[in-house]
Amino acid sequence: QVQLVESGGGLVQAGGSLRLSCAASGRTFSNYAMGWFRQAPGKEREFVAVIGWSALATNYADSVKGRFTIYRDNTKNTVYLQMNSLKPEDTALYYCAAMRDYRNYQFPNYWGQGTQVTVSS
Repeated sequence: QVQLVESGGGLVQAGGSLRLSCAASGRTFSNYAMGWFRQAPGKEREFVAVIGWSALATNYADSVKGRFTIYRDNTKNTVYLQMNSLKPEDTALYYCAAMRDYRNYQFPNYWGQGTQVTVSS
């Protein structure tokens, strides 16, 4: 079992930045690929970014490429999502997720509870 706790969400103006954190506990963090997903009101949850266990592999949704950066610190069992140049359409509940296989990042094994990000225009 892996427990995930997100933090760092909040209210920011368009063009601003936020950094989300996800602290993991339970099974060996470094064995898992880690990802971020988001769900806006009235929409389905969507993929944002994923990072492999060694941090050598990353992948991003087209909508966030060049603005968001995912990275991890295996010594702290934490994955981060640095979000720059935020837009109102980035407003959503952001979820951290863990998956045993990076190639199956669309189907995480564990989810956090989410942290709200609101971008005002």
